[in-house]
Amino acid sequence: MNNITKDIFYIGVNDHEIDLFEGLYDVPNGMAYNSYVIMDEKIAVLDTVDVNFGDKWLENLEEALAGKTPDYLIVQHMEPDHSANIVRFMEKYPDAAVVGNSKTFNMMKLFFENISLDGKTVEVKDGDTLSLGSHELKFVFAPMVHWPEVMFTYDITAKVLFSADAFGKFGALDADEDWACEARRYYFGIVGKYGVQVQSILKKASALDISVICPLHGPVLTENLGYYIDLYNTWSSYGVESQGVMIAYTSVYGNTKKAAEILRDKLIEKGCPKVVFCDLAREDMAEAVEDAFRYGKLVLATTTYNGDIFPFMKHFIGDLTERNYQNRTIGLIENGAWAPTAARVMKGMFEKSKNITWLDTTISIKAGVKSENIQQIEAMAAELMR
Repeated sequence: MNNITKDIFYIGVNDHEIDLFEGLYDVPNGMAYNSYVIMDEKIAVLDTVDVNFGDKWLENLEEALAGKTPDYLIVQHMEPDHSANIVRFMEKYPDAAVVGNSKTFNMMKLFFENISLDGKTVEVKDGDTLSLGSHELKFVFAPMVHWPEVMFTYDITAKVLFSADAFGKFGALDADEDWACEARRYYFGIVGKYGVQVQSILKKASALDISVICPLHGPVLTENLGYYIDLYNTWSSYGVESQGVMIAYTSVYGNTKKAAEILRDKLIEKGCPKVVFCDLAREDMAEAVEDAFRYGKLVLATTTYNGDIFPFMKHFIGDLTERNYQNRTIGLIENGAWAPTAARVMKGMFEKSKNITWLDTTISIKAGVKSENIQQIEAMAAELMR
């Protein structure tokens, strides 16, 4: 149990048993499921944790309560890694009320078939407040960040924003790692599609005097909050975070890889500030998606495959467009010995993407890299360096 302020306590857990978060994202350093308790005349608990850690969470809560009983369980987000122990909480503390919005309670009935909520709920609307005594809580709705029922809780007294999944990251709290790297991978993997909604909640948050951000994953943020908020603003507006070029390729026999390597080397020779070189068949796909959103320029190199494109490239482009990839410059390298179609297919996959600038140079390799392709790669490198 850790103090965040003199009467706000962290009661979450670290999960080092998990290998894939949401069954999809590799988490080599585990995951944190955060929960908090505010001790006042009335006591409020904010969210529960994953089903596998209910016992540990209830122990942490008991320690923080020091013999007292909670008055409220505030449910900010109904995803099971945060809501799984609602019924256990209600059974242990039957006099406590559950605080949520109308969508929260509709979802609760879906997740817990026989849950009895009669007379045990406090339904709130956007902007409503709840007094705990000296602490005044304000509820700030954040729909589709990244589920429809999500709401933030702002402690007006302590200037603490409980931000649900926003400002979260992969990794347990005892992992020694850079915040931005795993927060970026988390954001673009899970929240990236909902940039408009994140922009909306950032505007709401800008009106609040915030000194601490308490997310449902990752560390409590207490210093340099402008840094984290600025990153979230860049990510959610699909802006360019870092100058550089990402080259993402797939290659069957090494010829497409060779073209990508020549381009990489020419960019480095020309002084490109950063060149990210990514084999989509071998790199973690979420890492690749993160890099594509981080940098302003992207080169896609792949083979024609069954009249389409190589599966890993198709997966990658699908992940980008699903997350509203936009405001970027893209170049294409295709390989096809007798009927190259990869460039056309790749370009077509971005037809609904906004503000894509296509390089004038498209490189078409027929089997192996030839002298004319070297000249094209030189021209592409020059375009990318403009």
